[in-house]
Amino acid sequence: MISIITPVYNGEKFIETCIQVVIDQNCTDVEHIIVDGGSKDHTVNIIKQYAEKYPHIRWISEKDKGQSDAMNKGIAMAKGEILSILNVDDYYEPNVLNKVSEIFKSLPEPSFLVGNCNIWDENNSLVLINKPKNMKLKDLLKGWKINPIPANPSAYFYHTSIHKKIGLYNIEEHYGMDLDFILRVVQAAHVKYIDETLGNFRLHNETKTFNSIATGETKSETKRILRKYRKKLPLLQQWQIAIRYDFLDEVEDKISYFSKNPQKIISKIQGKFTKIFSSISAT
Repeated sequence: MISIITPVYNGEKFIETCIQVVIDQNCTDVEHIIVDGGSKDHTVNIIKQYAEKYPHIRWISEKDKGQSDAMNKGIAMAKGEILSILNVDDYYEPNVLNKVSEIFKSLPEPSFLVGNCNIWDENNSLVLINKPKNMKLKDLLKGWKINPIPANPSAYFYHTSIHKKIGLYNIEEHYGMDLDFILRVVQAAHVKYIDETLGNFRLHNETKTFNSIATGETKSETKRILRKYRKKLPLLQQWQIAIRYDFLDEVEDKISYFSKNPQKIISKIQGKFTKIFSSISAT
């Protein structure tokens, strides 16, 4: 059985579509566990209506300590040997659950299966197809600019027993819980990548991810987590990765800064020429 866990809080805009996405998979061996954080809108009413019609839906509604805590509650409820996290505004490609069930029949336990993920913007335009082909720890620690990291849990599935080996999601992580989890997983599980699109990630201005990217929170948290796990590598690899990552990061920051402030480039150039002409005049 596949256990799908959906954490949600005030998600009335997306919860019905999310529930329907799982129903439309036409998978007979699935349970959909919805963990509501005590929503104040109509989210719970919508969940109740569907739960009365579809026995594969199980749910709770109570206050939690954030998204990681909600996911951990869902894991505690899960009966399936395969687990997936489906955020309320994301969705699977058609017939993914049946396909995943078949693949897992030939995988050793515990395994982590990851595929490609479509990333959509608020205008429903395809921004990127995330293809995390290289899933070794040393590759993931190089960062997004060098090696793609799985972008969204809608595109990966894993044996529930993995949590017995590495623990649950870190409730202290509010922005980087997925990255922290993946970096632990690849050290403890058999990892299989398939070059097929499994999930879809909607990056719009109502998501926590979108807002954390806008404020710079995602970038700072990603750097912190990557540095934490780099310490597990041999010292030489730590330095090699850090130099490449930090160099590219600095270049990207400067490009971003000057693209937003082109007058600063002119000022710098003028300053350089002033120094040159001053030195010539002095001689």
